[in-house]
Amino acid sequence: MEPFVDRARRFNRFYTRAIGMLGEGYLGSGFTLAEARVLYELANRAAPTARQIGQALEMDAGYLSRILKRLEAQGLVTRVRAEDDRRSHRLTLTGAGLQAFAGLDQGARDSMSALVAHLPPPALERLSDGMAEIEALLTARPAAEPILRDRRPGDLGWIVERHARLYAEEQGWDARFETLVARIVAEMTAAPDPGRERCWIAERDGQRLGCVFLARDDEETARIRLLLVEPAARGLGLGRRLVAAAIAFARRAGYREVVLWTHRELHAARRIYAEAGFRKTEEWQHHDFGPVSTGETWRLVLRRAALDDARED
Repeated sequence: MEPFVDRARRFNRFYTRAIGMLGEGYLGSGFTLAEARVLYELANRAAPTARQIGQALEMDAGYLSRILKRLEAQGLVTRVRAEDDRRSHRLTLTGAGLQAFAGLDQGARDSMSALVAHLPPPALERLSDGMAEIEALLTARPAAEPILRDRRPGDLGWIVERHARLYAEEQGWDARFETLVARIVAEMTAAPDPGRERCWIAERDGQRLGCVFLARDDEETARIRLLLVEPAARGLGLGRRLVAAAIAFARRAGYREVVLWTHRELHAARRIYAEAGFRKTEEWQHHDFGPVSTGETWRLVLRRAALDDARED
């Protein structure tokens, strides 16, 4: 955090100097920056109240009141008691106030134009995108809780694409893995059995964050397939939620056990499986996707076979 804070402060020092905020008056005018912002709000709102301006600027009520009194004393602002609320007043700019704002507005435009005049159009676009990104990040609302939903049109292509890209980047696996994922997806959807098979997509604010399939191996056994969580969404517990959803569905569908195939290198996934009660029953080495990997079979028993139940009775 400290390097970021230092970098942000450095940028603030640069930018406040670049746009002329360090002079005696904003843009060489007789107004402070706060007064200029109040004039801007008055010019761009239809007879607002002081409270509305204070909320828009997140400005202390006492400080705003002193600014408004100074602007009134200069003949720039007038106030009239509001007809819909006799306890408050509507504020408007006088002719002199409108003229003062027009000068400030044009000065700000001229100053910014001069600041970036040397930049070519591609650089201006980058700068604009960067400012939009800063604004979006600093005003973002708290992220919504991710949801698990059924698959929709477009999800299957995303599942294949994200598996191929992430495993190539993180494990060095080649195109043979993408082919395998595509085949699994095709098999899962060629003859759907919604009572015994299902796909879940983890999503937040319309953005896909992860997925998992539960497939039918045979009448007694279900298989967890294609568990994936996007790097940006890791640490939120989504992998555990996806696996738990698949296990709960397998119980309701009447399966006796759930099996899955994973790799020793996938440490986070293996922790999730172990915490859910899976136990490793087999391992082998292969190089099916390029680098040598250790494949593993894990199993979770959901209920004993009928013969075991009868013996216990």
